[in-house]
This record gives sequence, C-alpha cells and structure tokens, in this order.
Amino acid sequence: MATVTVKETGWARQRDLSPHPVPLVERIAVVLFVGVPILAACAAVPFVWGWGMGWTDVAILAVLYPLNAIGITVGYHRHFTHGGFKAKRWLRITLAILGGQAMHGSVIRWVADHRRHHKYADAEGDPHSPWEYGPGLVGLTKGLFHAHMGWLFTKDRTSRRRYAPDLLADPDIRFLSLNPVYALIVLSTFAVPFALGALLTWSWHGAVTALFWGGLMKVFFGDHITFSINSICHVFGKAEFRTRDRSRNVWWLAIPSFGESWHNLHHADPTCARHGVLKGQIDISARVIWAFERLGWVWDVRWPDEQRLAARRLP
Repeated sequence: MATVTVKETGWARQRDLSPHPVPLVERIAVVLFVGVPILAACAAVPFVWGWGMGWTDVAILAVLYPLNAIGITVGYHRHFTHGGFKAKRWLRITLAILGGQAMHGSVIRWVADHRRHHKYADAEGDPHSPWEYGPGLVGLTKGLFHAHMGWLFTKDRTSRRRYAPDLLADPDIRFLSLNPVYALIVLSTFAVPFALGALLTWSWHGAVTALFWGGLMKVFFGDHITFSINSICHVFGKAEFRTRDRSRNVWWLAIPSFGESWHNLHHADPTCARHGVLKGQIDISARVIWAFERLGWVWDVRWPDEQRLAARRLP
C-alpha cells in the first residue's frame, strides 16, 4: 500500500493511493458532472438541424476537431511534454499551432503544468488532482470541479523555467508561446471555420453556423474530453499497471480522446508513445505517430517495451 505524507490543510495527513472501488453515488456524480453538458449539446442537434446546423457544419467540425485533438494528444502531450518521439521542425511548429487552437493555453504553459502533474500526481503539488478535497460525495464533487476546470482559475502558476526549460530554449516554440502570437492562434480557431463556412455556402448564415459548430462547439467538446482525463481518469476505471497515483483506464473515452484515456499505462510509463498497449485498446494518436514514422516525419519513437510493461503489470 502506497501512502503520501502531505500537509493537513487541503490534503489528508496520509493519503492512501492504492486502488480501491469508487462508490456508485460517486460514479453517478462523475457522469452527471461531465456527461450531461456534452449530452445536452448533442440532444440539441435535432432541434437546430436545417436552420442552425447542416451537413457543411458537420463536415467542418469533423475535420477541425481531429486536427486540434491531434495537436494536443500527439503534439502538446506525447511529443513536447514527454519526448515520446523526435520530429521535423515543420511538424513541431504545425503541432504547436494545432494544439494552440484547442485553446488550452500556449504549448510551454501546457507542458509545464503537465510535467508538474506527473511529478506530484494525486499528492500535494499536483495542479489538478480530483482528490485534493478527499473522498466522499462532497469532497469528490469539489475535487472533480477543481480537476476538470477549476484549477485553471486559481492564482497558482507553474514555473516554466523549472518545468519547461527545453522549450524555453527553442526559438520556434518560445515565439509561438508569446502572448500576442498565441492570441492570433486562438483567433484562427474561429476565423478558419467562419471562412470555410462562407466559402462553402456563399452565405453569412453558413459562415455563422460554421463558426458556432466548427469553432465554439469544437472547443467545448475538446475541453470537456481533455479535461475528463484529469478528472474522470483519476477517479474510476481499471488499473492494469502499477503506479504511485490513482490513474485509471476509461474505455468509453478512448475514441473521443484519441487514446488519452488509457491513462493508467501512461502514468506507469510516461514517455511511451502508445498508451493503449493491451489487446483491444484503441489508440488513435499512436496510429497517427506510426503514420508519421512511416512517412519519415518522426523518428526515435518510444514504442512499448515488453519487458518494461511486464515489470509494471499488476497481477
């Protein structure tokens, strides 16, 4: 059994991090908190179809969402944060821009926060652990909100010099992380679908609906899916590999998160370029990296090592 000693304020004096089942009432709270907003947005589609949404909007959303998701999962996460592979300069810049369009912050800020998360996972110092307020319905509800999005509004900021000195030393990435430049990247998040809608429909109406679905709703879906990795995947699911935290695998998030929800293996072997390593675990991001490798755009990919996996596998 692993325990982490922390201060009495905020965290329990001794936080038990060993695997344990989460009560049904707490599981229901998770589903309501994260699932309802997304389901509500999907349920609105039949009511707006034909005047507030059309096939053009669906096509634009279907193209832009995966591009920005890959920018986060393949770029921000597996490449820039953990060095799961090396990439050509133009691809690094492209991934940084696509990830920036997801509006999760500049690449340097994102990487610094995530590296800090791994260093203090589910213990004091973790910027977004759902266990900060303890177990139980009240504590977990507060913790879920904190892990999902509340931590973004705190005054606590991660030191970029301490956690991302390699990216600060990269002129391209440092330039893309400047506030004015990142502001332009964010602007393109909405300008691109607006322009596509206008060009494809030759109407202001088509431009505005494309802006809503390919811009605002794309960001909304992307936010909730990505933030769910911080909240849901540290609360319940399966633990198949030995870690020092409460990271779990959540199968039903695998496709919309592009493989990020195989979170337990990721915390067991953070630099591994593939997170879904067991049979039946779909990992779209890993397939994208594989395709990049075949094209010669990336190299030194850290694919799963059988001996390392076996050493971390739970009985």
